[in-house]
Amino acid sequence: MTNSVIEATRLGLRYGRRQGAWALRECSFRLPEGRICALVGPNGAGKSTLLLLAAGLVHPTEGTMRTQPREELAYVGQDKPLYPQLTIAETLRMGSELNPRHWDAGTAQRIIEAGNLNPDTRVRTLSGGQRTRVALALALGKRPRLLLLDEPMANLDPLARHQLMGELMADAAENGTSVMMSSHVIGELREACDHLLLVAGGRIRLAGSMDGIRSAHRLLTGPASAVAGLTGHTLVETRTAGRMATALVRPQAPVDGHTWQTDDATLEELVLAYLRTPDAPSLTLEDSLITMGAQA
Repeated sequence: MTNSVIEATRLGLRYGRRQGAWALRECSFRLPEGRICALVGPNGAGKSTLLLLAAGLVHPTEGTMRTQPREELAYVGQDKPLYPQLTIAETLRMGSELNPRHWDAGTAQRIIEAGNLNPDTRVRTLSGGQRTRVALALALGKRPRLLLLDEPMANLDPLARHQLMGELMADAAENGTSVMMSSHVIGELREACDHLLLVAGGRIRLAGSMDGIRSAHRLLTGPASAVAGLTGHTLVETRTAGRMATALVRPQAPVDGHTWQTDDATLEELVLAYLRTPDAPSLTLEDSLITMGAQA
């Protein structure tokens, strides 16, 4: 089995006192080394909390989270905290002084230059997108084994998102960096990521390689009267329009091709189906499995 950079076992975090609400509960998964993982889910699902746990910035209420040592990971939060009084050059120099053993000045400088940023500009005068670039330069300059990104491109225009995502993915591929990145732009993640972690209601709904998850599902179109005959398969969601139905299933046997038209499901269709159907059985594939058994 491939080495993992994150392993969570029955992970849970509750905010507040004993009666506080659970942000995450019963989460078990592993992230294999070298993967680019899309962390998706609705607002309030627990994505940011999961990244904070992986970064070691908060501690679980229950279960365990095994991740990388602090010096081998980098975390960029939504607010991208930087010292406003420093210039970009001073910010990068601070990065090198805090990470003397691993600092890659060339990479950090390349990210800054690609954005046409003046090193003498003070952070407080930068736009949100420019601050994002400086924060990513700091993170990649650390040369982390694991890079954790919480909505990193949220304040960028589409062209800047595309450019910076390309730079980020090229750097990760060149250096074998494992990445876990949250985003609401599923199309952006589909192009960049090879692993999926879907969180909803504080629980893991899907975990595994993109290809493995897609190949485990089929999108069926056929007569609504035939839905009752799908009981031999794991049914994720059924939607009807008049006499026709569309069903997302995890087939347990060959599907009746005379009754159903079978297609591959897109990433968007998979994610939306699981979000619309909170009672659908979760799926954790072998490459992401820590504890056996589906999570409710």
